[in-house]
Parts: sequence; structure tokens; C-alpha cells
Amino acid sequence: MKSLKYLNKYLFKYKWHLLLGTLFIIISNIFGIIPAQIVRYAFNLIVEGINQYHLFEGTGKQAEIYKVFAWNVTLYGGLIILLALLKGVFTFYMRQTIIVMSRLIENDMKNEIYAHYQTLPLSFYRRNNTGDLMARISEDVSRVRMYLGPAIMYGINLVALFLLVVPYMFTINAKLTFYTLLPLPILSVSIYYVNTIIERKSDEIQKSLSGITTFVQEAFSGIRVLKSFVREDDSHKNFTGASDLYKDKSLELNFVNSLFFPLILFLIGLSTIITVYVGGKEVMNGSITAGNIAEFLIYVNMLTWPVTSLGWTTSLVQRAAASQNRINEFLETKTDIISRKNVKEKITGDIWFENVNFTYPDTGIHALKDLSFRIKHGETLAILGNTGSGKSTVAALLCRLYDTSSGRIEIDGIDIRDYEIATLRSQIGYVPQDVFLFSDSIRNNIGFGSAKITEEQMVQAAKDADVYENIMRFPEKFETKLGERGITLSGGQKQRVSMARALVREPAILILDDSLSAVDTKTENAILNNLQRIMHNRTSIIISHRVSSVKLADQILVLDDGEVVQHGTHQQLMEDEEGLYKALYERQLQTEEQD
Repeated sequence: MKSLKYLNKYLFKYKWHLLLGTLFIIISNIFGIIPAQIVRYAFNLIVEGINQYHLFEGTGKQAEIYKVFAWNVTLYGGLIILLALLKGVFTFYMRQTIIVMSRLIENDMKNEIYAHYQTLPLSFYRRNNTGDLMARISEDVSRVRMYLGPAIMYGINLVALFLLVVPYMFTINAKLTFYTLLPLPILSVSIYYVNTIIERKSDEIQKSLSGITTFVQEAFSGIRVLKSFVREDDSHKNFTGASDLYKDKSLELNFVNSLFFPLILFLIGLSTIITVYVGGKEVMNGSITAGNIAEFLIYVNMLTWPVTSLGWTTSLVQRAAASQNRINEFLETKTDIISRKNVKEKITGDIWFENVNFTYPDTGIHALKDLSFRIKHGETLAILGNTGSGKSTVAALLCRLYDTSSGRIEIDGIDIRDYEIATLRSQIGYVPQDVFLFSDSIRNNIGFGSAKITEEQMVQAAKDADVYENIMRFPEKFETKLGERGITLSGGQKQRVSMARALVREPAILILDDSLSAVDTKTENAILNNLQRIMHNRTSIIISHRVSSVKLADQILVLDDGEVVQHGTHQQLMEDEEGLYKALYERQLQTEEQD
């Protein structure tokens, strides 16, 4: 329950919803109790009225008694209907305050969690899978809302009803009250245990359904591989097994549900029988009237649902506590990527890496080892190397997606840890190796990195990335909607749209992380020619494993296993017969000739 203390700030924020809801619960219950007393008076009146009616049989008084009797019964009936309507009105207001409060808190929590997620470093996302992140912001928050809404509402309702009804029942007849209430705790405990079983089996069904969904999604996504290897029968066999498991779990749940409602009805009926039996004996003893039995039966029905809900709400609270504990686990995770001085200066683009070492915190891979280099404003640095040499790590550190394990990185003579993070990243145009486009229009994807861009800037960025003609061939041009992760476009087109997204920002530092790997040589040359103009008076870093992409750079850095093995211009590196650069160049040249 300690984890639920986190929610107190929300309850305080919406305290008026909670207080008004409590008031409406009390008023609603009062309008539910008064009709029971009216029924008692009406019941006793009917008994007395019938006796008097027969007593004056054959006299003129009989018609007068009938008239008074009918008027009183009608009056009581009208009062009961009026009070029922008032109870309904305040029940509506009760739900419109407490349940609405839970929805408002749910919305606030989701916004808080999402905002917190965005502050967490990249290492957090490498440690946690997307499905778990989504479950905590959706399913776990929904379970917490059930505590903030129904659990609190029915809990307050139970307390209010007991305080209003039970003491009054004891004043009428303690013995009858004791026997009347006797089955209710048994009912509550029984429902708690049955509900626990139902929830456990529901979770098992949910997991089974999730497994089926994942299996089907993978099967249909990889249908070409499935057909190519003639594995349709095996795939169907596996699906049948998963489907049968889901069926068995569903039948087990149905069996428990089939017992659930008869159990409730049995215990409610038992309470009614006890009330009539014990009440009848008390009437015969003269301690209560027949109207009291009718009154007690109404009280029993009023108490049945709140007591029944006690087991359910207890389970809701337990589930909410477990879910809030999972939410708190992420909310208590703080980012270590913070600004030390919040410097908000405009960047020129002088970059200095000094003895930089970096080890990925989640894998322990030592990606960079004593890396040092300088780039002056307006220069272009190319970083070349085989897969796993640490090229992309340089870009991640420069964008401050990670912090160095040791050493320092400076931009314009200021340690990047001193820059305000938003200021630093807003002045860097980064085209990542793993291209990601949103399920939106091409226009919005290109303009994603800049709040205000003109049509001319967008067109120019598309032309510089050599994707303008491709866009113009689409019927809707820049308004063309892309599928999930940009699936509408080819690999090369996605890379070039991603490049246009970086170029349209007109950044002080441009980083291209293997962003030409999916384009042909002709397109690559066209883009490189455009980039020569774009890179003028702008610091640029081109990361690639292809020599053709980097030979126009002012400096070339060759990495191998996180270490600098060569550093110089294209001409200087080609003169080194034993160097890795020349070996890569000749190997790729041979591959292109064979193609």
C-alpha cells in the first residue's frame, strides 16, 4: 500500500471532487434509507387499515376508512417514488464527481509518465522493451484508475451506509440485526477469493491472447519467408496449439464465472430467509411489527451490494498497488544526462574530442578508446571504419545521447555537459543510421525538426537530399501519407527524407551517420555534390563504411575497434600502402566493378 501514497498529490489536487463526491454519497444513501422507513409505516398502516375496514363492515364508516387508507397509501407511494428519483439524481452526481476525478487523474498520470519517459536517457530504452513501457502507461494506469474511481467510491459508500443504517437497525432490534448481517461477511470473503481466482485466470487469458497476437503478427509479417521455406503446416500447428491453450483458459474462467453468480444469489437469499424467519419470531413475541421485517429486508438489499463490492474493491486496491509500484519504478528512474550550467549560446561549430573513452552501460562494450580529434568551424570530418568500430558512438556522444565514460568533448571551447540539452541538440542536424519516419505526411516528417519552416525551405531541403523528384511523382506529393515507420517509401527514399529533415533545420553541426548506405552510386554522387554547397561554412561529420562517401572530406578518421588507426586527407591515407583506408578503398572498388 505504500506505493499508493504517490497518488495523494492527485487526490489533493482534485480534493473538491472527492469531498463533493463523499457528500453526494451520504445524501444518496439518506434518500435510500428514508423509503425503508416509509415502507414500514405503510406496511403497518395497511395491516391496521385492513383490520379497521373489516371491523366497521356494514357501516358508513367503512367507506370513509377506505378513502383515508387509499389516500395514505398513495401518498406513501408517491413519496417513495420521489425519494427514489432524488437518490438517482445524487447517485448521478456521485459518479460525476468521483469517477470523473479518477479519469482526470488518469489523464494527468499518463501525461506525467510520458513526459518523464522523454527525459530518460537512451540507455534506459536499451534496457527496457517497448511493450513494457506501453503496459505501464496504459494497462497499469488503468488499474490504478480503478482504485481511484470505483474502489474509493464503493469504499466510501460502504462506510457511509454502515454508519447510517447499522446503528439504527440495532436500535430497532439487536437480535434481528445480528442474524440479518451474519451472512454478509461470508459473502464478502467468498467474493474476494472467487474474484482473485477470476483475475488470475483473466491475466492468464490476456497473456495467452498476447502470445497469439504476437505469433500471428510475426507470421503475417514474415509470410514470404514462411512460404519460401514451406513452413505453412508447422506454422498452423503452432497456431492451433496456442489457440487451444487460449480456449482452455477461457473455459476455466467461464466455469469459475458460472459459480460466481449462484454463490452471490445463494448468500443473498440466505440473508433474506434469516431475516424473515427471525423477524417472524420477533413479531410473534411482539417486540417488532411486520413493517419492521419489510424495513429490514430493504436494508439487507441496500447493504448487499456494498458488502459484495468489499471483496471486489479489496482486490482492486491490491492490483492498483502492484501496478503503481511498477509505475513508481520507472518514475523513480532519473536521467543522468543533465546540464551542469544551462549554457544557451549559439554554436559556431568548433569540436574537440579529448581522450574520450566510452563503455555502453547496458552491454559493457568498450566502444571508444582514448579518442582524440579536432574539427574547426566549416570543416568536414569523415569517420570511416568496419562495423562495430565505434563510428555511430561518436555521433551519439556529440548529440549527448550518452555521456563519456572518461575524457571530455567541447564545442566552441565549452564542455557539452555545460550546454542546455535542448539548446545543444536544436543546433545539430542528425541523420541516424537507423532511419525512423513517422506515420504521417512527408511534409510533416521533413518539418518534424523545425517548428516553423517555409515552403521554399522544405522544397530546397528535399532537393538537397535528392528526394524532391521522387516526392513529386506521388499523387499527393508532400501530403503523401507514409505507412508505419515509413514503409511506403523504399530504403533509399527513407534515408533521403530523413536527411531532408536534418537539412531543413539549417543546423550549425551536421552529422550524417551512414545515411547513404541504401542509395545507388549515382544518387550518392548527386547528394554529395549538393552537400558540398550545404556544408560550406558549416561543421559536418560524415560517418560511413563506404570510401566513396567520405573522400571529399577535409579530414578522414579511420577507426578500428574504437581506436584511431589513421587520420588525414584522402590523398594522405591512400599513400599509406599498409593502411586500413586503402584496403577498404580497393576492396569496395573491386566490388563496384563486379557489380
